[in-house]
Amino acid sequence: MELIDQLTNLASRVQKQLTHIQTEEATKAALIMPFINALGYNVFDPTEVVPEFICDIGTKKGEKIDYAIMRDGKPIILFECKRVGGDLTINNASQLFRYFHVTEARIAILTNGSTYRLFTDLEQPNKMDERPFMEFDLFNFHENDIAEIKKLSKPAFNIDDMLFAAYNMKYMRAFKKYFDEQFNQPSTDFINFVSKQVYDGVLTSKLKDQFSALVHRSFHQFLNDKITMRLRSAMVETNSSMMVAEIPAAPVATSATLAAAVELDDKEIETTVEETEGFMIVRAILRKMVSVNRVVMRDVQSYCGILLDDNNRKPICRLHFNGSKKFVTVFDIEGGERVNISSLDELYELATRIRAAVQRYEKKPAETPVID
Repeated sequence: MELIDQLTNLASRVQKQLTHIQTEEATKAALIMPFINALGYNVFDPTEVVPEFICDIGTKKGEKIDYAIMRDGKPIILFECKRVGGDLTINNASQLFRYFHVTEARIAILTNGSTYRLFTDLEQPNKMDERPFMEFDLFNFHENDIAEIKKLSKPAFNIDDMLFAAYNMKYMRAFKKYFDEQFNQPSTDFINFVSKQVYDGVLTSKLKDQFSALVHRSFHQFLNDKITMRLRSAMVETNSSMMVAEIPAAPVATSATLAAAVELDDKEIETTVEETEGFMIVRAILRKMVSVNRVVMRDVQSYCGILLDDNNRKPICRLHFNGSKKFVTVFDIEGGERVNISSLDELYELATRIRAAVQRYEKKPAETPVID
């Protein structure tokens, strides 16, 4: 079973048990040991996983770290555990700091079973960084997170590759956080910097106020345009890089299809960033089931429809993101069913139903059109 499936199953299974997990030991048994096992390490083999790992530190004798992942008799990954919901601030990682300094392990993980914070020593050799290079949420992860977590697994672990990835992730995470902050609310310094790149005159207070709004709008429009360009490219390229398996040929998107899918020039219909991201999530969910070229978006004024084969008789789901409350209509049953959501991430929770919608048409094509 793939790592993503194992972690998805783990999250689904324990979510119903969380109210009964009250202690650190219960957290280890229900969440952390299965997580380590999913990475390919045998939690019952002391040559691979040592619970209560002891390492004497100076005058301190017999101190223990919760788990040490071993290779060739030496620790390569250290785990310090808290009960589920427990605080994971750096102040609660004192043992990790001490053990990291005196062992050969280069990766340290602070976790409460649901959140995993990964540390290494990018800033000073043999001294654990105070900021994690990655944070993984068992109950709210994306597929690209799995690609990074997989580097910790027994068959894939390579310390040089891991440290290189950690370096990239740490600073990319910081850059993304900065971009996100500027995207939502550009700072004065950012607005001044950008304005000076396009305006040679003196930036008066009035101009700064005007440019503040323009920078904010331009930032949003730029991102929307980039996503739209990638979406159009994915629709017309039959050998899209997103495709992971050879499957029967699908209809090639036409100019009419594109016009229906992305009506950015229509004043009545505007495909939003959220709708585009939702469409890409649905494609990702279905990527192993059908060709991504067969999953097509049609945006109309009241909702964003996602169809199989660009056929309105084969609706997969509809994204209703324009109102005050978001909801999705999923067509795994005749006529579809409304499901309220609060964030795009919740689309992943509907993965089984989204696949079931497509399976209905793969077994027997729909014969009657859906009435809009």
